[in-house]
Amino acid sequence: MSKKSSPNRILTAALSACVLLLGACSVKFANPDDPLESYNRAMFGFNEKVDEAVLRPVAQAYETATPLPVRTGIGNFFGNVGDLWIGGNNLLQGKVVDALSDWGRFVVNSTVGILGMFDVATEVGLDKHDEDFGQTLGRWGVGEGAYFIVPFFGPRTIRDAAVLPVDVTFGDNVWAIKDIALRNSLTALRLVNARANLLGIDKTLEEGTLDKYSYARDFYLQQRRYRVYDGNPPAEDFDSNGGAALPPGYATDVGVQAALGDLELVKLGERRD
Repeated sequence: MSKKSSPNRILTAALSACVLLLGACSVKFANPDDPLESYNRAMFGFNEKVDEAVLRPVAQAYETATPLPVRTGIGNFFGNVGDLWIGGNNLLQGKVVDALSDWGRFVVNSTVGILGMFDVATEVGLDKHDEDFGQTLGRWGVGEGAYFIVPFFGPRTIRDAAVLPVDVTFGDNVWAIKDIALRNSLTALRLVNARANLLGIDKTLEEGTLDKYSYARDFYLQQRRYRVYDGNPPAEDFDSNGGAALPPGYATDVGVQAALGDLELVKLGERRD
């Protein structure tokens, strides 16, 4: 048997575990966006424990040993690689100008920006976008489904969890590397680097809300809908309390809001700008 473990096999195992856990959890319907709340709270707690036991201590040691300019350059490098897939999704959504801008960013930053370590493209007016295949489906009317937390990968909706293998297969050029040692090293570096850059917001998250799970869920769903509709969601989109969904800047605590937006184990810790 081959010792290779493909990203899709990891995702399949994680999602299969979710199905088994869902069958063992009692279901609550207090929030229409979160009918799987019992399962989600359990998985949210699991991801938190993994972070506390493994990721946070490693990130703290890494932060101590690595200067901020180096961490910024590493984050820029991984963000630059992601611009190719972002451009592809913009094209699939019919946003040709944005797609060309994304690919232009990749060319500029890969050359003038020295393999993406420096974000020269933003300085010359090529703005960073944030697109994935889940947003592409949402753009063309595919419903988001219930809120759903994936082990290790963090918050999603059913739609976005279902297409996560697509984003990993076609959008994550790091996981596409055939050399297992190199692929795993780069994946670990990306995750730890992103987590180290977020260490300063841990206390804000803990002290800024009485129910961290509910705050994270509601904020995530608002942010996700605004991303799908490029900041202009339909009028019928409402938040979980029955009111009109608020734009990202309207969260109760700006510090907590920013932290929750970044502290997602999305694409194994890649920070979205």
